[in-house]
This record gives sequence, structure tokens and C-alpha cells, in this order.
Amino acid sequence: MPTRILPAVGDVDAVRSLTTLLSQLPDAEPVAPVVDSTQLVDTLARLAAESVDELPEVVVVHERIGPVPALELIREVALRFPAVGVILVTSDASPGLFQAAMDYGARGLVALPLSYEELASRVQAVAQWSVGVRRHLGAGSDVFTGVGGTVVTVSGAKGGVGATLTAVQLALAAQASGRATALVDMDLQTGDVASYLDVQFRRSVVDLAAINDISPRVLADAVFRHDTGVALLLAPAEGERGEEVTDRSARQIVSALRSRYEVVVIDCGAQLSGAGAAAVEMADTALLVTTPDVIAVRGAKRAVRMWDRLQIRKAEETTVVVNRHSRSTEIQPPLIQKITGTAVAATTVPAHFKELQGVVDAGRVHELESKSTVKQALWGLAGELGLVRAGEGAHKAGRLRGDRGSVGFRRRKDGGG
Repeated sequence: MPTRILPAVGDVDAVRSLTTLLSQLPDAEPVAPVVDSTQLVDTLARLAAESVDELPEVVVVHERIGPVPALELIREVALRFPAVGVILVTSDASPGLFQAAMDYGARGLVALPLSYEELASRVQAVAQWSVGVRRHLGAGSDVFTGVGGTVVTVSGAKGGVGATLTAVQLALAAQASGRATALVDMDLQTGDVASYLDVQFRRSVVDLAAINDISPRVLADAVFRHDTGVALLLAPAEGERGEEVTDRSARQIVSALRSRYEVVVIDCGAQLSGAGAAAVEMADTALLVTTPDVIAVRGAKRAVRMWDRLQIRKAEETTVVVNRHSRSTEIQPPLIQKITGTAVAATTVPAHFKELQGVVDAGRVHELESKSTVKQALWGLAGELGLVRAGEGAHKAGRLRGDRGSVGFRRRKDGGG
């Protein structure tokens, strides 16, 4: 059986030399190369969604791949696609880098300039390892084999637009529908998820920042299981400790959560940190919450442009959510879409703060009544994003399991959810 090899190389000249050499290997079947980290993960995710058998046995990652650094990319591939063997191609063949590559999940290292004998030997060994792993995965249905959970980030165009409330309600909706859900507070200095849900817990996301290998036990120790069933990974109580969560550790944390939960909702706040940028970059869906006023929409446009400049996310890959919407406002969703160049969620959230004031002041937003139009809109948004599924106890009226009131996903006449 031929060995399928997927090269991940950003440099044009390196692509040519690597693919030429791979095509000469015995029983090798090189596939079309990918040019950056995003394309690699997307390609593997698409193949894994069909079947683990559709994945290539070997992925060859060049040291100059981007925008995610090569070692971080290897870690993400190893966590999300454990049946794929990764080889790092690098000009630095020192013992230190070799050890680091192994720690990050690589199965082999090949030095530049490329040698046919070394590449052939390494590819053969990694391919055999991959076949053995797949045989093991096929023997047990409880082994994680797929693309992992859905990651949604929620960012604010500015402070006070409702990003945290949106993130909390999306997580509650997903959990109530029967999906294992984690809610992460990545607003590291000013996060309010704990306050919104009346939680006091001594562990936080910082406790995972210095850990190189986040095992299921370590992850379980760091999260707090809320009464609603949502797993909470909170921001540190001391805001200055947020600096300990780097973009590297954020990628590792998000990958670990994705491998253990069906839905991961991340509140990134309104200030862009390195950790928040990494989360937005890795997300399947990146939401940007704004209100229909000039200042907030300008903030949304500024955020979208910054994400694009920093190569975090393109405008067309971002979805704006309009909060506190009413038909009387001059700025409507189509205008926001035109200004920002993003997609705009079809579900808008109405401006009914009186419904929220009591539960927000009490820190009990999870007890927001189901007849609340704000809750119906936000849970409708969860449905639009594909975060909910009909549970075994779902009622015909659209009620989600675990929620005592009916939650309608029908569209309001004024464009609200």
C-alpha cells in the first residue's frame, strides 16, 4: 500500500526540491503541498471528517512554515490528528532541537540539505508507526480519532458591547443541547466570566501556561464544573498574571480543550493579547461583537484591519454579531457588513437590558429566563453557528435539554434572534 505524504512548505524553492525528492521514494504517494499552517490544519480536518483512513500517513513540515511556528504546528497536528506522523525538515539538526521536536510530537527530523537516504529512512519509519497507530485506533471506539471539537472565539469591538454575555450564553446553549462544552475566559486582565456565573475557583488558565504536556488529568484539575455542566477555565484573579499565558501556551491549551470537548467557547475580551490572537487564529469561528453605534462599529473595523495586518484572520473569515439592535437605529447590519468587510450573523440581539439587569447584578446570568428575548436571540445564534444539537429530551417546541423554558430559534420580524 503506498504511503501518502503531505508536504507543508511555505518556500517555493523548498517545495520544488522536497516534492521532487518525495516522488522518488519507493511506494510513496506525495499529495499536493500546502503552503501555510492554516491550510495544513484545514486540509487534515476535512479529511478526518470523512474518515481517519483518509488522512495521510506522513506530514512533512518545513521549518519556515507560517504563520504558526513549525514546532507549535507540530504540536497541534499531534494533538488533533494522532494517527498522522509528522517529520520536521530543518537546517538545525542539533540535539536540542531534536529533543524539542520530539517533545512537541514530531516522529522524526530530517536535516537540510535533504538527503535521499535519510528522508527515505525517516518516511518509512514514520509511515510504519502511523499504520500501527491506526490499527490500534480501529480496535477501540473510545479512542479520540477525529478533528476535535468546534472552537468559537468571542471578541468585543470595544469594551462593554456584550462579548462576555454572548460567550456565556453560547456555551450554555451548547451544553443544554447535550454537547460537552468548555467556556474559557481569555480576557486575562479583566475577565468577568466568573462574576457572571457566581463562581469562586482558585485555579485558572495560568495554571496550564507552564505545562508542556497537558494531560486529561491536568486539564480536569484546572477546570471548574459549573452547575449547568459547562466546564469553566477562568481568567486569573490577579490580572498581572495574565502575562504568563503566552501565544505558545494558548495554542497548547486550546488544542487540549478541543481534543476533550465538543464545543469550546473562548471569551477574548476587547483587548488583543498574544494569547487571544492565537485563539482567534485557531478558531473555527471568530465572532466580533459590536453595538449599532458609530464608536463601536469603528472599533470593529479597526479590530478587523488589525487582525488582517497581523495575519491572525482575514475579514471574510470573521463574523460580526450585532448586539442591542433595534429597527430604529440608523446603523443596521447591512451597513456594518459593508463597513467592516466581514460576514454579519443573521441573528441579531435586541436591546432589552431590563431583562438582564437582575441576573447580571446577582452574577447569575445562567438563570436568565427562557422567555427573555435576549436569551432567545443568543441561543438562536448558537443554533445558527451549529453549536447546538437536538438532545434526547428535546421538545417539539424547540426546548433544549436542561432548560425549563422553550427556546425558539425562529427569526423575529425586526431581524432579531
